[in-house]
Amino acid sequence: MLVSLLRRFLRPYGGAVVAVVVLQLVQSLAALTLPSLNADIIDHGVIVGDTGYILRIGVVMLGVSVVQGICAIAAVYFGSRAAMAAGRDIRAAVFGKVQRFSAAEVGRFGAPSLITRSTNDVQQIQMVTAMTFTIMVMAPINMIGGVIMALRQDIGLSALLLVVVPVLLVVLALGIRRMGPLFRQMQQRIDRINLVLREQISGVRVVRSFNRQPTERDRFEGANQELYGTALGVGRVMALLFPLVQLIIGASSVAVVWFGAGRIDAGDMDPGALIAFLSYLLQILMAVMMAVMMFMMVPRAEVAAGRVRAVLDVEPAILAPERPRSLPEPGRGRGLTVELDGATFGYPGADEPVLRDVTLRLSPGTTTAVIGSTGSGKSTLVNLVPRLIDVTAGAVRVGGIDVRELDPGELRERVAVVPQKAYLFSGTVASTLRHGRPDATDEQLWRALELAQARDFVEALEAGLEAPVEQGGSNFSGGQKQRLAIARALLRPADVYLFDDSFSALDFATDARLRADLPAATGGATILVVGQRVASIRDADQIVVLDDGAVVGLGTHTELMETSETYREIVYSQLSAEEAA
Repeated sequence: MLVSLLRRFLRPYGGAVVAVVVLQLVQSLAALTLPSLNADIIDHGVIVGDTGYILRIGVVMLGVSVVQGICAIAAVYFGSRAAMAAGRDIRAAVFGKVQRFSAAEVGRFGAPSLITRSTNDVQQIQMVTAMTFTIMVMAPINMIGGVIMALRQDIGLSALLLVVVPVLLVVLALGIRRMGPLFRQMQQRIDRINLVLREQISGVRVVRSFNRQPTERDRFEGANQELYGTALGVGRVMALLFPLVQLIIGASSVAVVWFGAGRIDAGDMDPGALIAFLSYLLQILMAVMMAVMMFMMVPRAEVAAGRVRAVLDVEPAILAPERPRSLPEPGRGRGLTVELDGATFGYPGADEPVLRDVTLRLSPGTTTAVIGSTGSGKSTLVNLVPRLIDVTAGAVRVGGIDVRELDPGELRERVAVVPQKAYLFSGTVASTLRHGRPDATDEQLWRALELAQARDFVEALEAGLEAPVEQGGSNFSGGQKQRLAIARALLRPADVYLFDDSFSALDFATDARLRADLPAATGGATILVVGQRVASIRDADQIVVLDDGAVVGLGTHTELMETSETYREIVYSQLSAEEAA
């Protein structure tokens, strides 16, 4: 999984990868040359007292060391650039794929997991890639080259390698086997931390209103302790592993000196060869240890790569057709007919559909209102029109064309949506409004604010249009956020306007003024309003009553008061008989 992912994203940086391999090869060859030169100095310079030879070989060693240093620096530079670039591209790919997800795909992964996958998981992959270029490429060269050079120094003493290297590999393999599941568990528990933290931050007002701080603190502490326990398990394995590795390396060095001294005493080996052999042994063991340290990181990166690939491999349910049809040329005031023909929607694995056999026609220049109890499918119906979700049966047509035959981008350019939860991006009032129309002038912004009944409170702000908007619009009240969201939608010259319970946070006077100005503000477009308050929708051209996902009433307020028991129950729960008349 990790290899295939890196192969895909490192392909554009093949030149840098080749440069890293060549530079690491030169660096390793230089490192392998130094112990042999040191042995020559001892055997032919120090022992015989030849100062000139010592100086000559010393200069050569200095030159080799300079080459090694330059190659090491260059390898780290190119390797880091390639790794960071690949990490950037992976993050961009994950972000781009998530942007194409429908609500079903986002719900399948969950927002906290998607955040972890595009940040922490990508960071793990990026880190392993960088370490691979700086350590993993060099380790096998040092290990194989060290064995060859050790054999050149003394074949008899090299028999120690047949014992030392397998013991080291077995110890490290056992450590890796234990840490793999722990790393997988760690990523899942980071997801859990993100989930709990995100819920607590988003619902901080609810937590404080119900005085649930101790409960939420305990919930976070539980998730935190789970992550702590897993991380502690990894730490314990590492704490046991590294002393064992150091013990093996130390014991190996003692064994080399012990047996090497005997061979020198017997005249079978030169002193310089023993020093060189000891250096090569340490290089071999360090190469093995560095490789295994990499492999200790690889399981976590492999888990992270699998999680990233799970996102990248998902084929979004909402796709543009190969040959999309086009809507009629845009023109504000023309509007587009919206038709739902037996529209049914159900989530995968659900026992019952959310919407069942909904048939409606929304005409240009008219306002259609949808009312019903919580969970009756009102927001789902709204999401079908801009194709945020696809029907599982039936069809949705805009301008006489099935939305599945249209390019989703073109469709959404012609449809303006005010979602149930008014979300504002951080920036200024002006940048928030221009989110849907970047080229809008200040005059157009003020006009949209006026139509949305938001001009007064924006003018009262010290900076006006340049007043700051915090993340999510947290520095505005619920009603102010809804009016800004409505102004953002009205700024767009759309053919269809969808208001998903967008007036619920407005007081009755503001609601009435906004509804009165809405036909002129939308320029004769098709309007669909989802409402909870009867007063907000009673003047609509047609009212749709939803109950348990099905249409149980359709008509004007007067007609439904006579024909729909469900509608009458809703009306009388909010208005007196005199007000409802």
